[in-house]
Amino acid sequence: MIMFRKFRVLLLTVFLVACTVHILIDLLPKLEKGASGEEGGCQCTHHAGAEAPGWAKLRVRSAAEAGAWPNKHTLRILQDFSSEPNSNHTTLQGREKSAETLRRGSFPAGEAEEHKPLIGEGSRGRSSLPGAGEPRLRALFEHPLYKIGLPALTERDTLFNLNTDIRFYPKTTDQQGWPTEDRNRQDEENAREAAATADSYPNWLRFHIGINRYELYARHNPVLDDLLQDLVTQKITSVAMKSGGTQLKLIMTFQNYGQALFKPMKQTREQQTPPDFFYFSDFERHNAEVAAFHLDRILDFRRVPPVAGRLVNMTREIRDVTRDKKLWRTFFISPANNVCFYGECSYYCSTEHALCGKPDQIEGSLAAFLPDLNLAKRKTWRNPWRRSYHKRKKAEWEVDPDYCDEVKQTPPYDRGTRLLDVMDMTIFDFLMGNMDRHHYETFEKFGNDTFIIHLDNGRGFGKHSHDEMSILVPLNQCCRVKKSTFLRLQLLAKEDYRLSTLMEESLLRDRLSPVLIRPHLQAMDRRLGLVLRTLADCVAKEGYANVVDQDLEGESRPAQR
Repeated sequence: MIMFRKFRVLLLTVFLVACTVHILIDLLPKLEKGASGEEGGCQCTHHAGAEAPGWAKLRVRSAAEAGAWPNKHTLRILQDFSSEPNSNHTTLQGREKSAETLRRGSFPAGEAEEHKPLIGEGSRGRSSLPGAGEPRLRALFEHPLYKIGLPALTERDTLFNLNTDIRFYPKTTDQQGWPTEDRNRQDEENAREAAATADSYPNWLRFHIGINRYELYARHNPVLDDLLQDLVTQKITSVAMKSGGTQLKLIMTFQNYGQALFKPMKQTREQQTPPDFFYFSDFERHNAEVAAFHLDRILDFRRVPPVAGRLVNMTREIRDVTRDKKLWRTFFISPANNVCFYGECSYYCSTEHALCGKPDQIEGSLAAFLPDLNLAKRKTWRNPWRRSYHKRKKAEWEVDPDYCDEVKQTPPYDRGTRLLDVMDMTIFDFLMGNMDRHHYETFEKFGNDTFIIHLDNGRGFGKHSHDEMSILVPLNQCCRVKKSTFLRLQLLAKEDYRLSTLMEESLLRDRLSPVLIRPHLQAMDRRLGLVLRTLADCVAKEGYANVVDQDLEGESRPAQR
């Protein structure tokens, strides 16, 4: 009997061991997936106070893993890859799904960590997509002043001329012996198929293709909102420091091969530029870049590349994907257990000015790249009213009240609309309080008869309590303005179209809303009044016909959209 009991206990023990082994074998794949961050595994990053595994042994990734941007590319190559599925993050069906996800504030497993709020005043989970509740902004864009058409566009007026018929669909001609009606039918089919092919391009490429002599993007082009959404949601595959410049900026490449310039948050919304700071040593503000894009759009200039605010995980989306060793080496854990880095630049790149997350997330602006310089060269121009960038010396325009007379006689300001475009840029900068407009750029293809690109607006919105009247000197000296600009400024001063209200509505669409605090919005209304007063003084002194340029002759022409 005793032996039988021992034998039964032994059998029971063997059975329990076998069951345990079987359970462990079943769980092993799940445990392995959990360790690699799949199917319910921990999606968060390592504890901020602990060093990540492999921190000192960052392996070199292959180009395929890192999603590296090709060294040389052409539109032909871009057409080849852009026809692949999922080249756009925002498809027609996925757009509604993404917008609904952002409205609910919920994300799939593994994405919640990436999108959690950084600071209380910096994010309320809003989408960069347009939404309901924008009656004044919608009414503004329906106003006749915002429906003025462009001249008819020719091949010389578009930045890129894509002949998709040749690449995808051989062009039929009479010499082929086709009946006329068959040829016409084939041409119509080719046109429809070419349009469908263009719709499959990634949004950043569609943005590039839409650039023309008169604008960076059309007023109601749906690609713009899709591109803004991509800037917020596309997976970041590689990061590198941008060479040159006084402060740290990063070049981020996305999964669909688009690229954007990232400017990280350096100060809170409430901080103003210290009164003793020179303009050339001021911070570049990420929220100023976002606000400048919206202001430029409301003024109907459309000369600022699309910009959106984004919360970035510094560990997963910068440190772990960068192959820039100089950048990677500047990462460290602060005494507060936050992930920080500082990079390399002329100003503010040191441990004392490090950029730190909460614990590893940081706000920043992402500005869509313009076409590669190998495809579309740009010319850089020195701003005639450039400041001296010296602590004691003054520029010529600051001491010569007749300086504009000299500028008017100097190409390209002696003809065309270039001088008037500089006046637009002057008004744009004054409304933001931006003193740092030393150069500007144009696309070489269009020669001197084209718009000015409003790049690098990060030093705007630094002081809401001060109006820097020296920014308005070009307008005071030249007393010239486009009629379209003059009328829109007057419209934006009316109660129904008040600039501050429109800016507030427009900025609500950004992920980092509120982008500007109310004093900055109110300052724009005040400065708009100063601009109109300056123009009124000019008209009283020189006469309306000598001040306001009649640029609205194209009102009756149909819009080229």
